[in-house]
Amino acid sequence: MFSIPGKQAVTMTEKAAAQIARLMGKQGHKGLRIGVKKGGCAGMEYTMEYVDDVDPLDEVVEQDGARVMIAPMAQMFLFGTQIDFEVGLLESGFKFNNPNVTEACGCGESIKFDEDLAAK
Repeated sequence: MFSIPGKQAVTMTEKAAAQIARLMGKQGHKGLRIGVKKGGCAGMEYTMEYVDDVDPLDEVVEQDGARVMIAPMAQMFLFGTQIDFEVGLLESGFKFNNPNVTEACGCGESIKFDEDLAAK
C-alpha cells in the first residue's frame, strides 16, 4: 500500500464527511470507495461507489462517522487529496482537491496526472 505512517491518504472537509456519513446511514452502506479509471478527455476519471464490504487491500480513512476506502490501484494517485462537498445553484457534488493532478478538462470531469506518477 502507498502510505506515510501517521498521515491519512486523503482528508475530508466537514461538509464532505457529513454528506458521506448521511448517505451511509440512509442507505446502510459500509462506506464510499473512491478510485480512478481511464477515460474522459484528459485521460483519467474519478470513480465513486458505495460499498457493503471493505476490501482488505483498500486504504480506509474514517472521519466524523464517514468511511472512505481507496482502491489499491488508485492509492498513489489520490494520496494527499482533500474531498469536499459543494452545494451550488446549478449543481451539488463531491469535489477532489488533488495535488497530483497536472491538468483537468474544461468540464471538470476528467483529469491528468504527472507522467512520472502514472509510470510507477
